[in-house]
Amino acid sequence: MLGGCGMKELDKVTLRKNSVALCKELVVDELLIQYLQAEGILTEAMAETILADPTSQKRSWRLLTLLPKRGPRAFSTFCTALKETEQEHLSNLLFRFKDRVNSPTSSESEISFSKDSSPAKKSTEQKRFADNKLPLPTEECAVPAKKARTQESMEMSLDADSPFTTALLPCTHEFYLSHCEQAYPIRSSRRGLALVLSNVHFQPELSDLDIRRGGEVDEEVLRRLFTELDFTVSVHKDLTLQAMQTCIEQFARQPEHAVSDCCVVCLLSHGVEGSIYGVDGKLLQLDWVFERFDNSRCPLLQNKPKMFFIQACRGEEMDCGVDQLDGDDAMQPSVCEQRDAGREDNIGRQTQTNGVSEGNELRVKLPQRSDMICGFATLKGFSTAAMRNTKKGSWFIQELNKAMRQKARDTHLSDILVQVNSRIKEREGHSPGAAYHRCKEMSEFTSSLCRDLFLFPKYYPNS
Repeated sequence: MLGGCGMKELDKVTLRKNSVALCKELVVDELLIQYLQAEGILTEAMAETILADPTSQKRSWRLLTLLPKRGPRAFSTFCTALKETEQEHLSNLLFRFKDRVNSPTSSESEISFSKDSSPAKKSTEQKRFADNKLPLPTEECAVPAKKARTQESMEMSLDADSPFTTALLPCTHEFYLSHCEQAYPIRSSRRGLALVLSNVHFQPELSDLDIRRGGEVDEEVLRRLFTELDFTVSVHKDLTLQAMQTCIEQFARQPEHAVSDCCVVCLLSHGVEGSIYGVDGKLLQLDWVFERFDNSRCPLLQNKPKMFFIQACRGEEMDCGVDQLDGDDAMQPSVCEQRDAGREDNIGRQTQTNGVSEGNELRVKLPQRSDMICGFATLKGFSTAAMRNTKKGSWFIQELNKAMRQKARDTHLSDILVQVNSRIKEREGHSPGAAYHRCKEMSEFTSSLCRDLFLFPKYYPNS
């Protein structure tokens, strides 16, 4: 029951005054809506209406319009839902606003919530809160003592703070107009489908693979990132080899690809060169995965960019790094991660005489595989382990998340992955006395993209 009275006036004003920031930053997905529905704040019809909106900003606006009408518990429940869905910075934003309103220094003449407020009071109120900003990511906390382990995972780390969270910067109209001609057409309000397969808990009776502690952080980071980029994200956890193959084949055959601009596949697990493990200890060949999305097996995605991100080891060797002998920064300390110590021929289009159509016109032919880009956490051929932090997640997914949020507005994906490589190169594990103290990692990517891939975040030319 919602109760006999509406939302408190202060709570209404708090939502209204912060509505612009909330519409920009809030991720309204199934998890948030399900929480509000379970708490009786939203009805099933309301939930369906919100999720039916095509863009994240429209979903946010519709939710913020409904909440003030949903009773006195709506505000506090909404703030709790933000915390439960890893959006605590927005909950803090709202409570900080309320604290400022209720502070002793705020006089009644400065802030008035009555309907007959004078223009002078409204102007003062607007000025007071015009520069309200979102908080920076939480600062590093003290590191608790690391517990001894009898068997070390190849992807391990010290505990630390929560993963990096910041706003996804939107693309501008001017940037889109100046770059859309040489780029893949990314115009739909729903960019496409995204698949996240995450194996964290492995079956001990079938394999001796350790739990990937922190892997659940990566899956949530990726879910939030691609939801904010207007992908429809599906997350599948702890799958056997057969279950992974079934899931990937079903995803590649989704009819929604016909009206999508692109697609994303993220694979998170233990691995070796060329393969990742299912929870039953059996290996899934990455070439098999790429084949499901080639131009013959997945015609709905022909000429559309297909993005792959692989967070997995490609062997068991640690990269201990080498000393730099020259250069201006040869003796400068590297970016030592106090909280990280774990391991974790050819023409794109051609015509041939055997492609003649019924009208004796040559049909355009495509290579078997094209328009793909794949980011790997580690280098091919070096059999190296990937680094992972039990609280922040893996190094590679951390840096990918940061770079996408900060740079996707005006940088194409290939250049973003170059920046990820640069950031990974600078990182260094910190665990004095352990075998992996000052360990390194190097990511890489491969690409058969034929145009620039700008994601144009939060810009919808067809709307």
